Parts: sequence; structure tokens; C-alpha cells
Amino acid sequence: MAAWADLVRFVDREYDVTRRGADEVRVRIHYSGEDVDDDERTQIAVVAREQVDGQEWVQIATPFARVGEVDVRQVLASVGATTVVGGVVIMGDYLVLRHSLPLRNLDLNEFVEPLELVAGSAELLEEQFTGGDYY
Repeated sequence: MAAWADLVRFVDREYDVTRRGADEVRVRIHYSGEDVDDDERTQIAVVAREQVDGQEWVQIATPFARVGEVDVRQVLASVGATTVVGGVVIMGDYLVLRHSLPLRNLDLNEFVEPLELVAGSAELLEEQFTGGDYY
């Protein structure tokens, strides 16, 4: 897969797309609780096309908390100790876990695994630091 259109077609087939734009697709990832009675949790992930020095990149980003509502230092320490993929950034009022990949020669497993790791990690951070399921 080497084209944005190919990646978007794949995302359309495999994920719950909530919004689509020319350079961005938003998906909802679903997580079930351990017990049958548990409510399902979800996480919104933004898959965006970015241009860097004439090359196309794919950025995966998912918010997990509002900056003013959590201890940012504690969040960064937790991410540093537990997260393999991605880094935390502030985007507007939100803490966001994001990861970027070059689109050129991108294989599906090079996209799917980071997407699932970023969304899953953000879901755990959201639950740990906010106690809710907002994003």
C-alpha cells in the first residue's frame, strides 16, 4: 500500500468510520469489558495524511484527557513506563497520544498494529487518568 486512497479504502472496510475528509478519517475502536454486564468502551482515533519535506506520512492520533483535568507530569511518567508506540502531545485543550508512519511502502501490518496500540494505550490512559470514556 503506497497511496492515501488505498489506506482510506482499507480503513473503510475494516473500521467503524465516524467522519471522513480529504486528508483525515476518524474511526471508533470498540472495546468490550471483561464481564458480560460491562458496558462497551470506545476510543476515537484520527488517521490523517501529513506532508513532511515532500513525503506523505500517516499520523494516528487519539485524545484521552483534557490538559487541565489531569496531572500532566504523572501522565508522561506513566506513558514513559508503559507505552511502546507513540508519544503524548498537547493539541488545543487535549492530551493526545499520537504516532506517525511514512505512507510510502506502508504494509497493512505496519498500520494496523500501531493503530491498535495507540488507540488501546489511549483507552487505558483515559480510564486511568479520567475514570471515564469520553473520547
